[in-house]
Amino acid sequence: MGPMKKALMVWGGWDGHDPKNCVDTFVPVLIENNFEVKVSNTLDSFLDVKELESFNLIVICWTMGTITPEQEKGLLTAVKNGVGIAGWHGGMADSFRNNTEYQFMVGGQWVAHPGGIVKYRVNIIDKQDPITKDIDDFDVESEQYYLHVDPSNNVLATTIFHGTDDIFWIKGCVMPVVWKRMYGKGRVFYCSVGHTAKDFTIPEAKEIVKRGMLWASGSII
Repeated sequence: MGPMKKALMVWGGWDGHDPKNCVDTFVPVLIENNFEVKVSNTLDSFLDVKELESFNLIVICWTMGTITPEQEKGLLTAVKNGVGIAGWHGGMADSFRNNTEYQFMVGGQWVAHPGGIVKYRVNIIDKQDPITKDIDDFDVESEQYYLHVDPSNNVLATTIFHGTDDIFWIKGCVMPVVWKRMYGKGRVFYCSVGHTAKDFTIPEAKEIVKRGMLWASGSII
């Protein structure tokens, strides 16, 4: 199995995204995959770069928050120097709306979820990548995230927007749902499914996030 790895999971921000329960869903998953897991609910966890760089993986689950320049610098420095980072939904792509360098690292920023809770399909477009290999397309009933995304992302899954009466102009738009990318030496993984812990009762969604965390940590190539 190899040497034990270390993960830091940081949750907080808007309660509507069920951050603690989402993180609690994946703590045992990481432990089962040979991780020592530290869970924190303060962004001060990002201040000590030396300690931060002792982790193989950071999982962020923090929506609509405010991060200080010192906290942001610690996080970005650690990832740039090789610590993997992973997250989902608004817990990663709507964390700090004023922080463009953080958004540059993530590879996208949430801007809308037309129709609120809707039924939509996730289409796996890369069936060879270890994160999505052998996973079939699947249906979700949740928020369908419209994001502003970085064209340098390595997109693994997408969804199609059907538009609504008041947001008709996006009909047919193909939007990334799952991607991976680099930020300096750090591996970055994101999945837009995960509005609440209920989304992770969908086996495909939970498996993709599990594999994404393992990929970000360097556990799988």
